[in-house]
Amino acid sequence: MPNRTSAKSAKAVQAAGKVAGARASGGKNKGKPPITQRIPWLTIGAVVLLVGLVAALAVNLVPKYQEKAALEKFTPSEQKQDPSDQIQGVVKKEYPAGLHIDGTQRVAYDQTPPFGGPHDASWANCMGTVYDKALRDENAVHSLEHGAVWITYNPDKVDQSGVDTLKKKVEGEQYMLMSPHPDQEAPVSLQSWGHQLTVNSADDERVGQFITALRLNNFAYPEVGADCATVAFDTQNPPPYDPSEPGPDAVPMDGAGLQPDQGELGGTGAPGGLPGGLPGGIPAIPGMPGTLPDQQAPGAGQ
Repeated sequence: MPNRTSAKSAKAVQAAGKVAGARASGGKNKGKPPITQRIPWLTIGAVVLLVGLVAALAVNLVPKYQEKAALEKFTPSEQKQDPSDQIQGVVKKEYPAGLHIDGTQRVAYDQTPPFGGPHDASWANCMGTVYDKALRDENAVHSLEHGAVWITYNPDKVDQSGVDTLKKKVEGEQYMLMSPHPDQEAPVSLQSWGHQLTVNSADDERVGQFITALRLNNFAYPEVGADCATVAFDTQNPPPYDPSEPGPDAVPMDGAGLQPDQGELGGTGAPGGLPGGLPGGIPAIPGMPGTLPDQQAPGAGQ
């Protein structure tokens, strides 16, 4: 019969062996840091940056492409000579062209702001010019005869954010000008020759539609080929707006007593009856100011 003491001793030896083995196994990794999985921060950062760039491009470019596509139907063409007919609220009137006054005279305009009729022989610079002062109406109307769009706003009804929004439509855009007009009823008004649109907000989508339809639309203004740049008009100190009522000696809207300037009645050509094109007889180039209607490239006049 086995001795109980011997059995206990054997169990003790086995237990001691297990403990020693465990200690020996643990001793192999003594002094080494535990193995951890490294996070690829560089790769993650690059992916996040790329996603951010794509999102930023989408936010900025997609709306612009959408706006451009939406404005395509307002681009004038031989088949659609006045796309402003599709714009709700546009007022149209016929006015005689080429009727000039001098700097001492006034015109009894029938609209505020005016958008046609007799005007000063000197036009307001309209090379994407933003004026911070109200312009003399008689100078601005002449710019319309050259194919420009004149944006006006009532400074008491349009805040700085609205003014900045309108500026983006004008700055750097030839045949565009902008100025405050304190006597107009609407917050924002747009004028081209024989056309006017009033809106309550600078964000109104019709602002872009009007500009696309009528700026340099050769079918819609008299003096095709006329320039918008001029050294005769001081953009820093333009002739001031006169808020008083025109006197009894003001020139009437029909231009009674005035002789039309024959230099501006050359039909669809440039001033002086020159062939259609830029001032000075430079030949017409499709898509360029002064291009004749049948020479106009698709989309020209936007």
